[in-house]
Amino acid sequence: MARNPISPSKARRPLASADETRLALIRAALKLFGAQGFDATSTREIAARANANVASITYHFGGKEGLRAAAAEQIVLTLRTNEGALLAESLDPRTLSADEAEGHLVSVFDAMASFLLATPEAEDIALFILRELAQPTAALDIIYEGMFRPTHERMCQLWAAATGEGPDSEATKVTLLTLIGQVVYFKFGRAAVLRRMGWSSIDEDKAGLISGTVRANVRAIVASRRKPVPTA
Repeated sequence: MARNPISPSKARRPLASADETRLALIRAALKLFGAQGFDATSTREIAARANANVASITYHFGGKEGLRAAAAEQIVLTLRTNEGALLAESLDPRTLSADEAEGHLVSVFDAMASFLLATPEAEDIALFILRELAQPTAALDIIYEGMFRPTHERMCQLWAAATGEGPDSEATKVTLLTLIGQVVYFKFGRAAVLRRMGWSSIDEDKAGLISGTVRANVRAIVASRRKPVPTA
């Protein structure tokens, strides 16, 4: 008698490569650490979500703490990829005209708003960062040094080129922190925003409204702070 063929549902799935397993573990940890917290998440849960063996966490990361660090590094990579072209180190803001610097700064805020409001993975990143801000660990150091500090510094340089103010002044630093805050609030304070606005979600039209408002705010503040160009 002929044997019954193996159904597709019972066919053995191909084994994931080491790189695929590593990335799956990072993504699982990022989601679970953000949603549940580091202490409340077991390595068994992470491995199950990543469809990997628990021992692979030790193999790839040395343990749960190493996996948390890898998740933070993945956040830096994701955010720098999203904004990298706009904040490229090869760009020297001092070579830009005031209008060019302003346009570039507005583009950075557009990219930031687009990522935070429209990218699904931004939710996991936001939750992970919120927990790190509440109870800082070495993972926050990775995110701060890898993304937050260099991004803020570059934006301050663009601000200086657009307004004529000093890039390292407290006024410039606070202004850029304030402008960044108006974008990230719509992600970190999403539940309150939806309730106050009577929205069920932030769709493309609503994201456009938010982005347009941010652009207008940036341009208005730049205009109010721009120093007059000396006349000959």
